[in-house]
Amino acid sequence: MMRFRPYKSCDAEKIVSWTKDEYSFRQWSSDRFGDFPLTADALNSYYADYRDNDRHLEFTSYDEKGICGHMIVRFTDEEKKTARFGFVIVDSERRGQGLGRKMLELAKNYTRDYLLADKITLGVFENNPAALKCYRAAGFKEVGTEDGYYSYHGDEWKCIEMELIF
Repeated sequence: MMRFRPYKSCDAEKIVSWTKDEYSFRQWSSDRFGDFPLTADALNSYYADYRDNDRHLEFTSYDEKGICGHMIVRFTDEEKKTARFGFVIVDSERRGQGLGRKMLELAKNYTRDYLLADKITLGVFENNPAALKCYRAAGFKEVGTEDGYYSYHGDEWKCIEMELIF
């Protein structure tokens, strides 16, 4: 059974191992973490900037086999009614087993029941069909695209905006 808990710095080593190449790393994080490969120290340093911020929360999911997923929840409005999911990733060795959908279900329930948000948003690159399928299966609906493109080695990636309203 999957569980959901606050991120711990000791989770970082496992999480950074899940991005095997720069392409998948950029699909997961854009340029938010800087250079590839991401290190555990760099991930922890990035999150340290948000430690005393109740608007940015990091989570790890785990099951009987160990750590299997990671994501953040951050508020995008002053009233804390709109949350945004980000950095959603599951263990690269266990993809395709429904872990992403399960983690999103736990995160949705937590965001609605404990954080008391009314809406969740997220962005996903159009060239990431597995993530798009996962978000749709978790109940997210496409609501448009961001203006502009993310540029990666000469390719232009469009970001699809999705939302779920409770």
